[in-house]
Amino acid sequence: MAVPVQQVSIINITIDELQNAITKGVAKQLSELKEFYEPVKPVEFLTRIEVSKLLKINLSTLHGYVKNNVVQSYQMEGSHRVYFKRSEIEARMLKVKK
Repeated sequence: MAVPVQQVSIINITIDELQNAITKGVAKQLSELKEFYEPVKPVEFLTRIEVSKLLKINLSTLHGYVKNNVVQSYQMEGSHRVYFKRSEIEARMLKVKK
């Protein structure tokens, strides 16, 4: 059975160069971990009144948008109130502007 041979190299570097090499390696690993573990932004919900003010429309127009699937509405479990995701409303606003 063959045993893998580990290779050890000894090079002449200064303590500062060694510290810099270690710091760069650790910084790179931390950067990769940060991207992987980036916290998820919570979903922000708006009420009908907040959306109507944001879009500068009246509530009946907003109701028509919901019925015609222009915007998506949501209801929380056990609630009769209607909510909208801010991100979807803003994305829809950008889509209309183009």
